Amino acid sequence: MTTDSASSSSDPASPCIGVCVINPQTQLCEGCFRTLDEIAGWWEYSFAQKQAVLAQLEDRLARIASGVFFD
Repeated sequence: MTTDSASSSSDPASPCIGVCVINPQTQLCEGCFRTLDEIAGWWEYSFAQKQAVLAQLEDRLARIASGVFFD
């Protein structure tokens, strides 16, 4: 097995849940809370980039739920 294959198999799974609707106010997907750029680039992102996006998703969801997303 090559190094690329090994890293690909251990990459985080996409957070997509199949609810692919971009919210016009937040410009985030209603299902996974990613931006269009993050969705489009996901399969090209490195492990570290994917981890960074996943870390941001929890913060985004919390900020949206608390009503302070745009503060």
